[in-house]
Amino acid sequence: MTKISKAACIGGGVIGGGWIARFLLAGIDVDVFDPHPEAGRIVGEVIANAEKAYSMLTGAPLPPRGRLTFCETLGEAVAGADWIQESVPERLDLKRGVLTEIDAAAHQDALIGSSTSGLLPTDLQRDMRHPERLFVAHPYNPVYLLPLVEIVGGEKTSAATIQTAIERLAPIGMKGVHIAKEIEAFVGDRLLEALWREALWLIHDDICTVETLDDVIRYSFGLRWAQMGLFQTYRIAGGEAGMRHFLAQFGPCLAWPWTKLTDVVDLDDALIEKIGRQSDEQAAGLSIRELERIRDENLVGILQALKGGHGGKGWGAGKLLKDFEQSLWAGAGGTASFDPTKPLRLVDAKVSPAWVDYNGHMTEHRYLQLFGDTSDALLRLIGVDLAYVEAGYSYYTVESHIRHLGEAKLGQAIHSTCQILSVDEKRLHVFHTLYDTATREALATGEHMLLHVDSKAGKAVAAPAAVLGKAMAIAAAHAKLAAPDGTGRHVGQKR
Repeated sequence: MTKISKAACIGGGVIGGGWIARFLLAGIDVDVFDPHPEAGRIVGEVIANAEKAYSMLTGAPLPPRGRLTFCETLGEAVAGADWIQESVPERLDLKRGVLTEIDAAAHQDALIGSSTSGLLPTDLQRDMRHPERLFVAHPYNPVYLLPLVEIVGGEKTSAATIQTAIERLAPIGMKGVHIAKEIEAFVGDRLLEALWREALWLIHDDICTVETLDDVIRYSFGLRWAQMGLFQTYRIAGGEAGMRHFLAQFGPCLAWPWTKLTDVVDLDDALIEKIGRQSDEQAAGLSIRELERIRDENLVGILQALKGGHGGKGWGAGKLLKDFEQSLWAGAGGTASFDPTKPLRLVDAKVSPAWVDYNGHMTEHRYLQLFGDTSDALLRLIGVDLAYVEAGYSYYTVESHIRHLGEAKLGQAIHSTCQILSVDEKRLHVFHTLYDTATREALATGEHMLLHVDSKAGKAVAAPAAVLGKAMAIAAAHAKLAAPDGTGRHVGQKR
């Protein structure tokens, strides 16, 4: 799989800034050209939001952040880049001129993507000397969290360009979908435009307010769409007979005069003022940046919930997140060094909105999850990685004891450590501690016994020498440390 080694972003607004953040957090150096005098501030704020979101999104080890460079000229920015993303304002003449300039200055093997929301790639590539490498790469806001990119080629775009673009998106946690034919607004925006047009009529005709309309979406079909889309949702609605029954039952209503999809609402001053006033009331004083952070926290929670769907295999965008995390862990490898004078620090995280219970604290099963992640990090360190598990061997946790000593709250930075208490050919006895990163206060401890198993045979077996040797080396170092407070305690035991 080909990976992006260096990216260039031309334009650093909402979408361009999102692309920049996505690349940087994937460890890719990014050169930026944007003549806007506030470009540095705008991009910096988007990156700050992205870093906050990623700290809640995953505990997998992100690569070192890429280097961000603002360039004086477009040519300087695209030099040496193998993925160039254009995100300038949505005007055909402007985009065509910028893309032609990019084409003239870029390396011959560089891919050139346009963030246009509706302009045809054939029109965009008209004046380019190498039009075969131009394609639409249409993302969704926020680019650093929403993984989809619509990949659309023009008449002169090569099939190899489309394939390479899709392959290069996967290592940065994005999913490229190829739209087979170029049409104005592509697929996602076509659907959104239809809903948007109907929504404007509902406000125009005083059927409801903007807040009521948003509530109808977010408390009903919006939740279904987030995990199953449209057709799969309606397949279920058809019952055991499936989609054919659904279409037979509800198809005739499509001919009823319910909608105004073909009528364009007049966005006169009165309607604009009505929508603006209702939107201000709905926002209740929250700034755009505050709304962005709320949006990101909610998206993180949804993605994490989907990651655990389908029996832990992941579902939809959550499956993509799960695969992305596995690639990050694989890239981290199991060769990390450790300081023998103290327990291993293995997991760093922030308390996500999805982890908080009705008390406003991290719910109890998330402590177990974090300790499980800590055990997994230790196992990767000693060679028990995904390939090892797929070969039919692993360690299973057979006993756990968790003590809750403090409170972890929303957004709090936390980390865990691991001390190996003992190890033999089949058993691994570990003690984990969860800390408040800022204060170093111990929030919880977990003592666990793991058994090495042959998962196909369903029984405990001796670990191989390579794994056992690494575990014993850590255990020998940890044997010189003081026994952690709480070791061997049982429920209700007096101090």
